[in-house]
Amino acid sequence: MTSADLSRAQWKKSTRSSGNGQCVEVADLADAVALRDSKDPTGPALLFRREGWTSFLTSAKQGQFTHR
Repeated sequence: MTSADLSRAQWKKSTRSSGNGQCVEVADLADAVALRDSKDPTGPALLFRREGWTSFLTSAKQGQFTHR
């Protein structure tokens, strides 16, 4: 995936974030989803195609990534 202009991205943290600085933030873009470390807002961001992000969320909700 190519780089994206993140200057106008509206970053969101999970409502379940504990506020201890160990969070990620997500931004919906026109054709992708961006993910960044909340401790480093000017640092790099990961970009995902919307289909890949949706698949990841579905799998997580189904418990496929549960730590055992």
